[in-house]
Amino acid sequence: MNDRPLFPASRRRFLRQGLGAAVAAPLLALPRHVWAAPQRALAFDHLHTHERIDLVYASGDGYLPEALGRLDHFLRDHYSGDVGHIDPGLHDVLHALRRVLGTERPYQVVSGYRSPLTNAHLKATRGGGVATRSLHMDGRAIDVRLPGVPLADLRDAALSLQAGGVGFYPREQFVHIDTGRVRRWGG
Repeated sequence: MNDRPLFPASRRRFLRQGLGAAVAAPLLALPRHVWAAPQRALAFDHLHTHERIDLVYASGDGYLPEALGRLDHFLRDHYSGDVGHIDPGLHDVLHALRRVLGTERPYQVVSGYRSPLTNAHLKATRGGGVATRSLHMDGRAIDVRLPGVPLADLRDAALSLQAGGVGFYPREQFVHIDTGRVRRWGG
C-alpha cells in the first residue's frame, strides 16, 4: 500500500484554509461533477458487523428507494439491530467526499444509525464522547475512515465541503460527518 498522503502538503493546507470557491463553498455550490453524477454510488465495510455493501443509491436527480432501504439496514444500530432512516443527504456528502478525494475505496464504518436507547447507554458509559442529542439518532451522522487516505486528509476534505459537522478523532481513528449545521471539533 502507498503510504504517501493523498494530498500533498500544499493541497492539505489549501483545504484546511478553505481557499477557492469550488472547494470551500457549500456542497451544492461545488462543481456539479463533484456532488452529482448520472449515478451516485457508495461502498462500505462495516467494522462491527463485518458486512460489505457496494451499490448505486441515486440515478439522475432521484434516489433509488430499494437502495436507500438497503443502506438503512446496512447502517443500522450494530448494538441493538434497530434500523433507522438514513438521510439521503448524508449519502450525497459521502459520495461528494470520495470524488473530492479521488477514490472509490469503500468507507470503513465505525458507527451509523444509533437508537436513542443505545445513545443513552453510550453516553452513560463513555462520558463526553457521545452527544445527548446525537445526530446519529436521526440518521444524519456517520463515523468513518477511508483506507489509503490519511485521517487528517479525510477531515480536511470533509471540512472543505461545508456540508455539515465534522469531528476529528485521531486516537479512535475516525472522522465524524453529519448533515447538521456547519461546525468542527477535535484536533
